[in-house]
Amino acid sequence: MSAFRDLFRLRIAWITVWPIVASLLFWLIVGFIFQNNFSKIIYQILDKIGVGEWLQNLEPDWIASIVLGLFDVLVLIPLVIVSTLIITAIFVLPALIGLVARRFYPDLKREYGGSISGSIVNAVIASIVFIFIWVVSLPLWTVGAGIIIPFIAAAFMNQQLFRYDALSEHATKHEINRICSENRYSLWGLGLLTGLVQFIPFLNLLAPIFTALAFIHFGLEHLKLLREEEMAKQNINQ
Repeated sequence: MSAFRDLFRLRIAWITVWPIVASLLFWLIVGFIFQNNFSKIIYQILDKIGVGEWLQNLEPDWIASIVLGLFDVLVLIPLVIVSTLIITAIFVLPALIGLVARRFYPDLKREYGGSISGSIVNAVIASIVFIFIWVVSLPLWTVGAGIIIPFIAAAFMNQQLFRYDALSEHATKHEINRICSENRYSLWGLGLLTGLVQFIPFLNLLAPIFTALAFIHFGLEHLKLLREEEMAKQNINQ
């Protein structure tokens, strides 16, 4: 609820749309310039996994062209999602963390346990696995089973990309590892919940910022509770 409420604050509204617009324009331009090469690569991938022969046997030819075009879109969608989330994580998340921390967690000390290199490695891993899931699952779309893949991929991408960055400014390395380890299933659940928003028309424009805010609130709240728990233990021992 805190993340949803923050979406409508004026200081956040201006950064809600531009990451997805920039990402969509970038991939549309790339797709237009390299349209033939892009389609050939997709067809080669489909051919290697056994779908190419099935496409060749489709009659009439225009049906095969439509199916191949749908596969092109299925590849374009994760590219747009990945680049939008990465733009949000790199360029938008730090500003959002500052806004949320000042408003809701003003007394939470910053320990800067994360690093730029850690964020980059995390983003690369998240992106590679996300795209791999989509590409490997392409044959499943021909039998309808692929409908569940986007949600699994989105859940992984969201929790992998944002759990680290949401805590990197305020938590120590030990606190980051502990929160991520102790809340593994909750983070996956939050990743799935925020991932569902990515597939709802119009609301998906808000999905990257909503996801970032949700993980910021989740991370900082658990960090606050963790430090209160540690403080209580120290007081008891004294």
